[in-house]
Amino acid sequence: MRAARTLVLFALLPVFAACQLFESEPAKPSTVGLTRMQGELTAVDGKLLFQPCGGQRSYVVNDTGGTSVLQEAASLAGQQGKLFADLRGKFSGVASGTQGSVDLQQLYRVERSTSACSDPDFKRMILRANGHKPAWAMNVTAKGMVLEREGHPPLAVPYVEEQLGDGRFNLMTEANNQHIELWVAPQRCVDSVSGSLQHMSAELRVNGQVQRGCAAFGGSRDD
Repeated sequence: MRAARTLVLFALLPVFAACQLFESEPAKPSTVGLTRMQGELTAVDGKLLFQPCGGQRSYVVNDTGGTSVLQEAASLAGQQGKLFADLRGKFSGVASGTQGSVDLQQLYRVERSTSACSDPDFKRMILRANGHKPAWAMNVTAKGMVLEREGHPPLAVPYVEEQLGDGRFNLMTEANNQHIELWVAPQRCVDSVSGSLQHMSAELRVNGQVQRGCAAFGGSRDD
């Protein structure tokens, strides 16, 4: 009987340890009442207006989350005056007229683009990352990831994801005799060529060679 009790006690130890690990992880910021949308940013009379893709209403942007979107938009807009933005916030005032307001909490991506709203791959994309010198891009979906590098054919491979805490994670594969890792961290990143803003930094490692760049979540990952 004593031996049976001992076995039960040891069997429960991993469960208790797992509970302790789970409880020690910091809670993710709440997204209750917040909506993620993509659309067009335009500066009008000293205000920044956001118009969702395919929508007719516009929203005055209030930067309650301290994202510095006004400064970023001003530096990117130039003569074009219009930008694409992927953001999350609290939208209000849509029933009272054609112009509402959005209390901005998170900025995923801001860039000069006239075609991003019609991107057919956005909804199925988990993550996009890219860098330069030489140019590289990584597109990640539920089916795998595709690495494109200057001077190399596209490489489609499966991957595993490792969570590292504090919003950091690593995507890794050893398929096709290649050791590929993509390290991602929640750190604001500005593309060195286009000037576009993304909400994460990325580090690509291919067989020991390291390149750096920026990354942003696609439509199928709503962190």
